[in-house]
Amino acid sequence: MYYEKTSSGYIIRVRVTPNSSKNAITGIFTDSNQKEFLKINLRAVPEKGKANQELIAFLSKLLHLNKSSFTIVSGETERYKKLQINTDSPPALEATLSTLGQNA
Repeated sequence: MYYEKTSSGYIIRVRVTPNSSKNAITGIFTDSNQKEFLKINLRAVPEKGKANQELIAFLSKLLHLNKSSFTIVSGETERYKKLQINTDSPPALEATLSTLGQNA
């Protein structure tokens, strides 16, 4: 799975492709260590944090959460990122998270 439950919400692993024609989830990517990442295309350019801001805005809209619920834990300047999602409604969010990669 590209997400895991934590005490305060979820950690989600994403693989970002900037400079795309549109913002979209394009599937699930499995790396050489068999870790899954949610593949996300973003229109933003990867400079001065623009792609990170757009990633958080895209996910917050998709998951119906505030932007402040998201924190980039690792990969701030890389294609592969880990985001912490802080939420107090885990069951509803888990159902949504589990379908994200399937909709691509």
